Amino acid sequence: MAAISLADIVKAPKALLHDHLDGGLRPATIVELAASAGHTLPETDPGRLGEWFAAAADSGSLERYLETFAHTVGVMQSEEALHRVAKECALDLAADGVVYAEVRFAPELHLERDLNLDQVVEAVLAGFRDGSAEAAAEGRQIRVGALLTAMRHAARSQEIAELAVRFRDGGVVGFDIAGAEAGYPPTRHLDAFEYLQRENFHFTIHAGEAFGLPSIWQALQWCGADRLGHGVRIVDDITGTSNDPVLGRLAAYVRDKRIPLELCPSSNVQTGAAPSIAEHPIGLLRDLSFRVTVNTDNRLMSGTSLSREMALLVEAFGWGWSDLQWLTVNAMKSSFIPFDERLAIITDVIKPAYAKLLG
Repeated sequence: MAAISLADIVKAPKALLHDHLDGGLRPATIVELAASAGHTLPETDPGRLGEWFAAAADSGSLERYLETFAHTVGVMQSEEALHRVAKECALDLAADGVVYAEVRFAPELHLERDLNLDQVVEAVLAGFRDGSAEAAAEGRQIRVGALLTAMRHAARSQEIAELAVRFRDGGVVGFDIAGAEAGYPPTRHLDAFEYLQRENFHFTIHAGEAFGLPSIWQALQWCGADRLGHGVRIVDDITGTSNDPVLGRLAAYVRDKRIPLELCPSSNVQTGAAPSIAEHPIGLLRDLSFRVTVNTDNRLMSGTSLSREMALLVEAFGWGWSDLQWLTVNAMKSSFIPFDERLAIITDVIKPAYAKLLG
């Protein structure tokens, strides 16, 4: 079988579940928006700025990684800026062959210039719509759903959960909490999660990235998460050898219940959640048939795309088109849009394309 190249993967349809809007800006856009907003950047040349983001994020510390967002969030404080960033996000993902994406952002972080929460959400959703329409006109179909994120160190999760439900018919497909895990357990936001469950609404929780099994356990058993944002540390509950692995009670539960893992290989290496791509637990978790999905997390900070993430895994684990199809179908099965709409993308878009690739 011929080697799978990055260019080949770009052409294949892909689904993305874990991508942060404020982690995927084009460096040139940041420079332009910063100039108009009076925001000071560490570099004003787009090329050097992109290099700065990658270097600053490549620290092995989630806390240091998160500091880079001061410059992206800092230039996303107007309706025009939010619309532009969201539109470019949809276009960039479509150009990478992504046919379905769930992109998350925290409305509470974009209120520094007198916008209200509804205005923030409306601007982003309009950007996604316009970017998707422009991509379609160029022959690249993409559907983008928004996830509204509440910051786990703040106290606005109930308000953001209600905001997400209010926009559920306008393009918001789910809810999330994010931010530094240590010291901020998901159980601090139980009221929001209980409200979402009463409203029959979907949510994911950042858990098992910088903190371990207790964070995963709380996200599932206390909060009722539909998916695990990252969840890479579930490997801590797997012992034995690679030839004879032994699943602990929590790992077995996650696998048995088919709870999706939103794994982000390059980001996980940058934040110290995995030692390297070659040693990333995704290889073992795929072998054990966990509901594995591959994601970008923050394309700017990791200098990556979904196609690049897949290419790295092909190189590290010798995966082929059947593995990439499996990952893509997993992501679509785990998405937060209605079942019939998920099924249509799988049967009409993904499977026919991969059938040709598989020969």
